[in-house]
Amino acid sequence: MKIRRDIIGQLKQWKNKEIRKPILLKGARQSGKTWIMEEFGRECFDYVATFNFDRTEELTTVFEKTKDIERILKELALFTNVPIEPGKTLLIFDEIQDCEGALNSLKYFCEEAPQYHIIAAGSLLGVAVRRKKMSVPVGKVQLIEVYPVTFKEFLRASDPQTFTYLDSIKQSAPLPEIIFHKLAVEYKRYLVCGGMPEAVTALLGNEGMQSVENVLQNILDLYTLDFSKYAAPVDIPRINRLWRSLPSQLAKENRKFIYKVVKTGARAREYEDALLWLEEAGLIYRIFNVSKPGVPLSAYQDLSAFKVYALDCGLLRRLARLSPEAILSGNAGYIEFKGALAENAILQALVPQSDGLPNYWNSGNRAEVDFLLQEGTNIVPVEVKAEKRVSGKSLSVYSSKFEPKLKIRFSMNNLKKDNGLLSLPSCLADWTFRFIRQELHDS
Repeated sequence: MKIRRDIIGQLKQWKNKEIRKPILLKGARQSGKTWIMEEFGRECFDYVATFNFDRTEELTTVFEKTKDIERILKELALFTNVPIEPGKTLLIFDEIQDCEGALNSLKYFCEEAPQYHIIAAGSLLGVAVRRKKMSVPVGKVQLIEVYPVTFKEFLRASDPQTFTYLDSIKQSAPLPEIIFHKLAVEYKRYLVCGGMPEAVTALLGNEGMQSVENVLQNILDLYTLDFSKYAAPVDIPRINRLWRSLPSQLAKENRKFIYKVVKTGARAREYEDALLWLEEAGLIYRIFNVSKPGVPLSAYQDLSAFKVYALDCGLLRRLARLSPEAILSGNAGYIEFKGALAENAILQALVPQSDGLPNYWNSGNRAEVDFLLQEGTNIVPVEVKAEKRVSGKSLSVYSSKFEPKLKIRFSMNNLKKDNGLLSLPSCLADWTFRFIRQELHDS
């Protein structure tokens, strides 16, 4: 089953620009970068010329000998069976981290040959750039982040009719029960498989739950191999410990990252490089505490207090060895981890919509707001509840202290607006900023 990715629309806009830079896709391994490039090429170009620097090592010599674009193009033509024509051919540079010369050439394509459409991607690109001391031609490429499949994309494939209804919503009014029930079912399935494209395809292709589990485990195994292959020897055990500690870090009532959960006696300075490696690999999000909800939020970050989430709720579930049945049946046996998975899924939905990562806020042991979102000059507090029970004082404490124009609470309850509090079903998280802009505009 083919999953339509929203990023294709973004790439189509880039294609039609008169002035454009080469695109450089970033994102975690197995998030679909290669498929996106090739699908975009199939849809929008007469020809697609793919150059994979991992599979064809001889390609690196093309960029070692010259920086002249015309000569580079003539030599690249020897490695493809399709013509390289401006406007008609999409040039794909895949696994570009294996060829520093190709990465540098993007600058010259931008300056000297903008008529060619070039899109590049690489596995562990951020890690490779730092490890090899390579430089990305900043200002000469358009960087685009590739995220796992969103629930919106998942729903469009699994239930197109319900997706169309949701995507046309204009008001914050309760959803019809039949729609709400369908959404709840699909959202639980999404929590099981997450957004890694191969896992989504396995689930929506009715290959069986064991196939989904196998796919997710294979991806986790691949990441573990990457730790050994691409990290500094001293960091390999630390990265492994950090990665494996994610479920227990998030299962705590206070989800603040604590080093002693990783290893007894562990210290921040020992693990900072390991954390940075996982961030650069796109495998984790680090969400910082802020002292107060001022604008910009980044000015109030406490860099010593943070929470760490996984890039994907399906991978987190599999990493925790939580069975699909526990989610699909609503098993009460995983109460502590249920909140962690809910928060991770909400964050996963928020990140592609927002300009930068959210933050969080707490007031000692009195209250904690899960996420703070910035929209213009407004700070919107967000609370996440795993099920229908929404008791808690955190939003009330925050509201009495800072009087926000809008508050959001995610849960498995229906859509509702009441006295500045917007209650959103968790399955609508991909539409969060649309609701925020609408509510702020109407207030």
